[in-house]
Amino acid sequence: MKSIIVLGAGMVGSAIAIDLAKKHSVSISDFNKNALEMVVSKCKKITSIPLDVTNKTALQKIIKPFDLVVCAVPGFLGFQTLKSIIEARKNVIDISFFPENALELNELAKKNNVTAIVDCGVAPGMGNIILGYYNEKLKITDFECLVGGFPKIKKWPFCYKAPFSPIDVIEEYTRPARYVENGVMVTKEALSDCEFIEFDKVGTLESFNSDGLRSIIFTMPHIKNMKEKTLRYPGHVEYIKVLKESGFFSENPIIINNLEVSPLDFTSKILFNEWKLDENEEELTVMRITLKGTDSKGNSKTIVYNLHDEYCSKTKTSSMARTTGYTATAAANMFLDGLFSKIGIFPPELVGNNEHCFNYILNYLKERKVYYTKTEN
Repeated sequence: MKSIIVLGAGMVGSAIAIDLAKKHSVSISDFNKNALEMVVSKCKKITSIPLDVTNKTALQKIIKPFDLVVCAVPGFLGFQTLKSIIEARKNVIDISFFPENALELNELAKKNNVTAIVDCGVAPGMGNIILGYYNEKLKITDFECLVGGFPKIKKWPFCYKAPFSPIDVIEEYTRPARYVENGVMVTKEALSDCEFIEFDKVGTLESFNSDGLRSIIFTMPHIKNMKEKTLRYPGHVEYIKVLKESGFFSENPIIINNLEVSPLDFTSKILFNEWKLDENEEELTVMRITLKGTDSKGNSKTIVYNLHDEYCSKTKTSSMARTTGYTATAAANMFLDGLFSKIGIFPPELVGNNEHCFNYILNYLKERKVYYTKTEN
């Protein structure tokens, strides 16, 4: 039995802690004491530790005795928190999905003899792992990831619920989207190139450009065409564009009744209530990974992996927490079992290229009824 500390007691962080507690001694930390109490009420074996991760000295002192750190803090805290963990010489699995480039910390991780597996969720995460595996098998020319989370019950106008901070969601709508076309990196506005796509069990969804390729832009530069698009129920994009074009996502303060107000902070506060996913609210996660390339004999191949996962009423765990969190716990157990021991920063595609790691993670998810179905032609 190993000792693990999970940083962040949100919906995903709590699912991670509960899953890891089946096999390990687990503690969870957060600045929100109510969130900590909620996790412990679900799993008495977990120890809670109040912590503000922005207090670097306190963070490094608290994580010191643990065998592994799992970082599940909000994105805007992620990069600095990961850096502090690495400086404390602790191995880490990270799902904070910060906007900065994690590979910038590679030399620091090597210097401190640290293994850091980053972006280890569903997307980024499993899509990268699948890409990494097939990059060893095929000469890949095309990679596409379509992914989104949805409430079971559509509520006008947005038909959306967020399992994490609205600020992190809004970031998807404002950050320029990078993709690769014919070997050239293209940058477009987020929400662009909206198109309708059919999915089994769900029906028609709309997809739009978002900046989800992240590390594979740098680690897989030989792939000529790469794109990640976010999925939502039809109509969502139009409402978001109205907010965006009207200035509701602006960070430039405005003056109202002699008070300085950030439109983004105001909008996030409003949308927090509108988008808040209730504790036992049913939702689902949909993802489709498509790979095209040629095998060693020059034969054309198309590999498609589909994910359709729903809220688990038995464990009362959201689908987004299951698909994101259990990928992270798979990586944590894989590392602790000794299957991966390289030193440095490793995005998931550089883990999935190991066949044993790839199979370990897929089997781990299957045991938790998170199924990726494959078709090939």
